Amino acid sequence: MTPRAARPARRADAGAAASSILSRVFYARDTEVVARELLGCVLECRSPAGVAAGRIVETEAYIGEHDLACHAAAGRTRRTEPLYGPPGIAYVYFIYGVHWCFNAVTRAEGMPSAVLIRAVEPMTGLALMRRRRSAAKRDVDLTNGPGKLCAALAIDARHNALPLDRAPLVIRRGDPVADSDVLVTPRIGISRSADWPLRWVVAGNPYVSRTPGRFPRTPVGK
Repeated sequence: MTPRAARPARRADAGAAASSILSRVFYARDTEVVARELLGCVLECRSPAGVAAGRIVETEAYIGEHDLACHAAAGRTRRTEPLYGPPGIAYVYFIYGVHWCFNAVTRAEGMPSAVLIRAVEPMTGLALMRRRRSAAKRDVDLTNGPGKLCAALAIDARHNALPLDRAPLVIRRGDPVADSDVLVTPRIGISRSADWPLRWVVAGNPYVSRTPGRFPRTPVGK
């Protein structure tokens, strides 16, 4: 095959890859719906070191100023400004002076809400993740928490407020997760609005962060 004949195939491959990225319309819906449907999708971050990506297996919804666990409960501030932005952008914040956490902003602009990505199952760039998370003794501990996955994928302040439909940070369509494989529980590690069932997990997936034993676990649709 000549170089000239190969070019259309490369353009077709690039087009297929671009079409797999979730559009901003996906995020312009109720936060709970987005949180559920993000399960099975693929979070991907590109950096000079390479590409790292993982299948989303755990999410939490934060649904506005009335949700006392949501940062928007404090109102519109310099920190929370991305939460009030258009759907389909990143909200990345620093917590405990140690960890970055990544969220996908949802609903309409001016309606502060987002989905926290709590855990992913590594798919691409495993060696890169191991270098970035050298303290993890097992691969299963590389990305089983929001701070861990941000370290493994190199997500930090540079990605705050960036659109999620183009590099370096995107979410792609993945294999859908059946309702029979999804559980809903209260959110983890919060003290306000702590009993609200706004956490979605892929049942039995080893990369899901630990669910406290006292938490109820409800199958989707029940």
